[in-house]
Amino acid sequence: MFGDMMGMMNKIKETQAKVEQTKKRLDTVMLAEKSNDDLLKVTITANRELKSIEIDDELLKDKEQLEDYLILTLNKAIQKASDVNDTEVSAVAKEGMPDIPGLTS
Repeated sequence: MFGDMMGMMNKIKETQAKVEQTKKRLDTVMLAEKSNDDLLKVTITANRELKSIEIDDELLKDKEQLEDYLILTLNKAIQKASDVNDTEVSAVAKEGMPDIPGLTS
């Protein structure tokens, strides 16, 4: 019984380390998002850190329009990054979890 418990604890520790490695790797995964008309482009990491914003000069003429573009495009980029992050971290966590009766689906 205790051998099984120790094995499970070791597997959980290994999984935690793999999840942390995955999170660090996701800092290097760059995702690009742009407005439908390509006037605004943003780059974000899979850990949702904004890396760059490119704004076409046309958008600089209208503050409200620029703000709308930023909100829409950044929200799309954040959602894309969240989806990648969730998928990657969940896959590593699920792969490394020990089989605990009653907790698996």
